[in-house]
Order: sequence, then structure tokens, then C-alpha cells
Amino acid sequence: MFLVAGLGNPGEKYAATPHNLGFLVVDVLAARHSIRMSRTEFQAVIGQGQISGKPVLLAKPQTFMNLSGVAVKSLVQKNELEPKDLILVYDELALAWGGLRVRPDGSAAGHNGVQDVIDKIGTQEFARVRLGVHPGYQLSIPGQTGKGADYLLSRFTRQQTETLDEFISFAADATESIIAEGVSLSMTRFNRRAPGTTTEDA
Repeated sequence: MFLVAGLGNPGEKYAATPHNLGFLVVDVLAARHSIRMSRTEFQAVIGQGQISGKPVLLAKPQTFMNLSGVAVKSLVQKNELEPKDLILVYDELALAWGGLRVRPDGSAAGHNGVQDVIDKIGTQEFARVRLGVHPGYQLSIPGQTGKGADYLLSRFTRQQTETLDEFISFAADATESIIAEGVSLSMTRFNRRAPGTTTEDA
């Protein structure tokens, strides 16, 4: 079984923000494959079904972003999964809006939710789909902090809203590819710098 965990924050206040892209991708996958996200278990909203003929558990941790690992660890343990069975989907401020990177492993790169997952399950050897959210303008000012966090929790801009459906659909495609074909091929097919660019394995 695969566990696809999309990261985000619960509540309407955060629903339409860059930090919740992981939730949105899980919602797309659930809709595509008729998976009902109707149960709450281990502080996560979950649904179980099949993608590409393989059993899949979709999850949206409800612990708020910085404690995402609490729910992920419990779901991994309860379902007797290995790290290789986990696919983490989340926003990435280091990538421009619309960019996407599939990776087989790696550090949290400053993402507190990812770091908590790594800390809780004790490894960074799991697949991830990193969704670029950087808006293309300066987020940090010398002597000030919090600009990036403020942006991540702000509502989507009009320009982002115009490309959002394509972006999360593309991310759902990439996640399905990992399940069906593995990480290596998915990296080649789906890694991109920004919408409309060619795929590249950088």
C-alpha cells in the first residue's frame, strides 16, 4: 500500500493559501479515483482506494503544518508501511510558482512540516512531490523576518488562481506516476521549472 500524505493546515482560513497545495492535490486524487475522504484517524482525514490498480491511502494531517509527522508516523505504523511506501506532497518556497520536483529522498530544505515528518519517522528516505510556490518577488528584507511565512499563509493571488487548476492537476499526475511507474521515471517525465517549460531532471 502507498500512503500519499498531502501537507497543509486545517480550516477555511488556510484553504486557499500556497501552504495548502498538498491538501489540494490529495483532493484531486480523491475525486479522480472516487476515494471518499470521510474518516478521521490518527489526527488525519483519510480515504482508502486504488490508483493504477494499487492500494492507496490518502491523508491530510490535521495537526497543523509543523506537526505533520505526528499523523504520518501513526498512519505508517498502523498500516505496517515502509518509508518507500510514503509519498509526501507539499509546497516548496525554493521553487518558482508552478515548478515541480519529484524526489526519491532528501532533506527538508527548511520546510517545517517535512522536517517534522523526517524527525517522527526517523528517515528522509521517502518520495516527495515538491510544488513550487515562490511568487517571483523579494520575500525577505534585511533586518526583518517572517515575510516568507506571511506569504505562505496569504490567499492565492489572482494570477495564481488562474493557473492553480493546471498546477494541482499536473502534481496529481506526477503522484499517480510515482505509484504506477516509480520515482525515477516520474522525475524524468514531470520535473519542470515552471508551467509550459519542458521537463528536466535537474
